[in-house]
Amino acid sequence: MPLYKKILFIGLVLLSAIAFINGNKVDTHMQLKKGDKIPHFTLKDQNNNDFSIQDYLGKPMVIYFYPKDDTPGCTKEACLFRDQFESFSDKEVLVVGISSDNVASHKAFQEKYKLPFTLLADVDKNVRKAFGVKNSTFGLLPGRVTFVVDAKGIILYVFESQFKAEKHIEKALEIIQKL
Repeated sequence: MPLYKKILFIGLVLLSAIAFINGNKVDTHMQLKKGDKIPHFTLKDQNNNDFSIQDYLGKPMVIYFYPKDDTPGCTKEACLFRDQFESFSDKEVLVVGISSDNVASHKAFQEKYKLPFTLLADVDKNVRKAFGVKNSTFGLLPGRVTFVVDAKGIILYVFESQFKAEKHIEKALEIIQKL
């Protein structure tokens, strides 16, 4: 067997082992679903201000969890939310992006791409856990999940897809248009 095939095989075995180990961790948090109420939380935004979700109940929201600032898929997703931001704001919908990146990373990401919405730093991943957003891609990357929430904090729709970032915006807009 050629060397490159041996290396590829060993790599696949290692990734499978990592996925098995990560997939077998005990997780007491189930992902929130349609009809569930979102948990109350407070995180720092990109300006290092406290953002308490309780302060925004009373208006519909799109809360999207993404893996990492300034990576190709996450940048595409954020820029699509930016480009469609007026469609959300016309319906008085709050758009919030959450990842485990820190405040400084969020600030740089927001400024670089002129993002008009709030980015929250869930550094300890407690909010991600409270929403039940699991890792994907062999358990190595944080998951990409979008929640559309009504004014009372009730989840209307959940969309999960690691590799189709643009679909998150399409689906969210589809639900928002029905409000």
